[in-house]
Order: sequence, then C-alpha cells, then structure tokens
Amino acid sequence: MENVFIGSEALARGELTEFELRRWHRPIFRDVYSSANSVPSLRERTTAAWLRSHRRGVVAGIAASALHGASWVDPDVSIELIAPRIRRQDGLTVRQEALADDEITRVAGIPVTTRVRTAFDLGRHLPRDEAVARLDALMRSQIFSVEDVLVLAKRYSGARGLKSLRKALPLVDGGAASPRETRLRLLYIDAGLPRPTTQIPIVEGRGRLVRMADMGWEEFMVVSEYDGDQHRTDRRQYTKDIRSLRRARELGWIVDQVIKEDRDDEIVRRAWTALVSRGWKP
Repeated sequence: MENVFIGSEALARGELTEFELRRWHRPIFRDVYSSANSVPSLRERTTAAWLRSHRRGVVAGIAASALHGASWVDPDVSIELIAPRIRRQDGLTVRQEALADDEITRVAGIPVTTRVRTAFDLGRHLPRDEAVARLDALMRSQIFSVEDVLVLAKRYSGARGLKSLRKALPLVDGGAASPRETRLRLLYIDAGLPRPTTQIPIVEGRGRLVRMADMGWEEFMVVSEYDGDQHRTDRRQYTKDIRSLRRARELGWIVDQVIKEDRDDEIVRRAWTALVSRGWKP
C-alpha cells in the first residue's frame, strides 16, 4: 500500500479493515490517510491534497514551487489546489480559476502548475514581500522567464491580483539565498538606496575568490551580509566567514554585517552612510 492513500478505496479493495485503518493510520485530509507512526512530509501532504480532490486538482502556489525545487517551504504550509469545489478544511486551499493545458505539468506523477504559472499565482495571491521571497526562491531553483509570466497576465487580463504581480516581478532576484536576504534587499530599495545586486564576487590577486557577498553595490565597494542562524550553530562556517570578511575589509571593501535583531532604520542608516562615503550622491 502507498504511504498516502484514500481510506475508502483501501477498504473497498479489502487491503484494510475499518479497525486497522483507524488504529494504524491517521487522516491528513478527509478520507486520505498516512501512517500514524510518522509526521507527513510536505510531499506526502501535497499528494494527500491531490487525492482529496479525487485526482482532479492541480497543485499550485507555494506547494507547487516546492515541487519545482524552491527552498524555504515549511512542511505544514497550506496546500493550494486549482480544482473543482471541495469542502473547506484546515491545511488545504482550493481555488477555482481558469487553467490552460499548457500551464500544467507533472512532478512525481502529480499534476502541478508549470513554473511560469506558479510564478503567476505567487505574485498575485501573496503580499508583496512574501511574494518576492517566494519568487526569488523559485528563480534560484531554476530560472524562469518573467516575460512569460507577463504573457499569462495578458491571457488572464481580468484575473485578481495582477496589480500586485506587476509590482513584484521587477523585484525578483534569484541570487537571494534566503527569505531574510530578500527582505533585506527590499528594505534597501524601499528606503531609496540604489538597487543592490546579489552574489557579488570579492577577489584578490589574479582573481582568487575571497568571498561571494550576499548583496551590495559593487561600484562603491560596499556589501551587506546577512548573518543567519548558521553563523551561530556551525563553528567551521563561522570561522571561515570571519576570515573572509576580514580579508574583504583589508582589500578596501566596506562590509556591513546585518543580524535579525537590527532595527530597519539602523540597517538603512549604515548602508546610506557607507555609500555616501564612497561617492554616492542621493
């Protein structure tokens, strides 16, 4: 039997008794079960949602981005389907939207919106900052065409959220390595600083790479590094970071290390001051 299955179908085939179903399995969604001895993974919950739609739904949104390889998706995220009407239940979001055949692909045997259609939906249905972070992660996993997303916007000119989509798309940058890096980049842009570029190579000598900086302004030799949790938990990585950042400063780069406890105004002030000191004229 599959790890995720429709309970009524298993009972009809005689694979389980009613007692065995209740005793050894637990429902993920109505009539869709997995083993009671483990916590369902995101992939299992996605499969369960598709089965709950009687195999007629198409996985969309954040869950679709995860199937396409995007990172930073929590296992308990609500699974989105474009499907006929299904009774409302926790952990499942159903949208009744138009969906053309060329906007559907298959991943691990499950119908999923294509990468471009997934981007189209993320940009329309999420708040700007979250939308850009999700789009960054999708772009980082594999480049998609922003122009193709805009073609879909023309196809569905009356769809909800197109204004939000058009605001988010120009901000997408697949160089962001985490949602917090995306948020930091948007903070700089919203504050009126020059748009930072991501993954800036800092080199010395005959091109030896010292460090790939998170983001910054290469022409001014100013970079910003977001220090995440791995800098506290991985001593080896922490030591490597300290040495490479020290060398970057010796080479003349201004390096601002940002931590989550920093206030937004402090972060902007430091970057503003650094850029002005290097000749940027606001």
